[in-house]
Amino acid sequence: MTSGSGLQAGLKNRHLTMIAIGGVIGAGLFVGSSSGIATAGPGILLSYALVGTLVVLVMRMLGEMSAANPTSGSFSAHADRALGRWAGFSIGWLYWFFWVVVLAVEATAGAKILEGWIPAVPQWGWALIVMVVLTATNLVSVGSYGEFEFWFAGIKVVAIGAFIVIGALAVFGVLPGAHTDKAGLGNLTDHGGFLPNGPGAILTGVLLVVFSFMGSEIATLAAGESEDPRRAVTKSTNSIIWRIGVFYLGSIFIVVCLLPWNDPSIKAQGSYVAALDSLGIAHAGQIMNFIVLTSVLSCLNSGLYTASRMAFSLGGRGDAPKAFARTTSRGVPMAAIIASVVFGFVAVFFNYAYPDTVFLFLVNSSGAVALFVWLVICASQLRMRRIIERESPEKLVVRMWLYPYLTWATIALIVFVLGYMLTDTKGESSGRTTVLLSLLVALAVIAVSVVKERVRGGRATAVADTDTDTDTDKVSVS
Repeated sequence: MTSGSGLQAGLKNRHLTMIAIGGVIGAGLFVGSSSGIATAGPGILLSYALVGTLVVLVMRMLGEMSAANPTSGSFSAHADRALGRWAGFSIGWLYWFFWVVVLAVEATAGAKILEGWIPAVPQWGWALIVMVVLTATNLVSVGSYGEFEFWFAGIKVVAIGAFIVIGALAVFGVLPGAHTDKAGLGNLTDHGGFLPNGPGAILTGVLLVVFSFMGSEIATLAAGESEDPRRAVTKSTNSIIWRIGVFYLGSIFIVVCLLPWNDPSIKAQGSYVAALDSLGIAHAGQIMNFIVLTSVLSCLNSGLYTASRMAFSLGGRGDAPKAFARTTSRGVPMAAIIASVVFGFVAVFFNYAYPDTVFLFLVNSSGAVALFVWLVICASQLRMRRIIERESPEKLVVRMWLYPYLTWATIALIVFVLGYMLTDTKGESSGRTTVLLSLLVALAVIAVSVVKERVRGGRATAVADTDTDTDTDKVSVS
């Protein structure tokens, strides 16, 4: 089955299910949670709950629009229609930019783990190998991407599920053969209270964990290449509450119950490794490294897929080179994939050659894109709901709760988080630096889109004038 856009419906229901689940579990959960715990203590649970609620609301809005109109461009295509060409162009290219930078970050993270196992191959060599293999996977067919992601996500899901079960048994003192002297619900309040660094640490924790949630929207992009897009979007949208509740809140709850939040091992080893080590589980570090590597490969696989499909959608709408919208006989947008991975390779090069200048700029200038994307989704849904109700109300199979009040509340929360980031001035990757550089890049992209629209409008006017002159000449001759 081939969609009219040239993409093929090669993703099965089991692929979509795992893509939806796996999209919420990024490597950031395993790697980045330790700094959040060190900052907010057990109160980091409130930070995760706050961001998780924000993501649930935004994904509900996106689900409403995508169920009514499933497309590979997802929120970019919706913004195009609801807010104007400039919005679809700008947020589409910003999102693409975000993911090609993520490719470099994740390839480097995976290379570090692999080099630790096989030091004979240099780190840059492993980064190259990982990128080439996953590029080949994406070039074969969307089904091969789906199959890889099914197993990558499956390993992550099983690992976190096992971690929660083993950890819960240890917390309640019923895990045989484990060292549970440090474990217990008392860890939530015994070491300086639930909020040892004060209520303000919850918001600081939000800044540290918000970006680990990016990827929740991948299922809506992938749904366009499934056999039943509307059903796939509806299912992934309705299940996001329990996915975030179990995988984020559930696993972090277990971590802060197994160890005191200020235990030095959390920062030294990483929260999940430290939690497993505290139970005396043999080879916990290597087990966790394997799981983190799987998460990194999953993120790389999905990042390349997502970036290429956004480039494909932009090409189809005339906002990127037309070659991006062409597909192979297998329904693969080869030019879009190759262009995305080439920029990914360039970013990897910058990471090794200029880590503290060019690459730091790339990371900082793409850092706030997640919040920009969520903001655009909210603004698009406010207008798109009215369009759908007017044109085809029967397509509203997913509805945003308490529309429009909850949409406006979500916008206010996102703006508040962005504003709070401006107060963070610590380090080269401070919240203020991230927001200002991301805003600078966003304004540059918007400026390009405005100029492009004016040029396009000028050409259209010229063509219309030419047609009018031709018609006048015909009348004169007759």
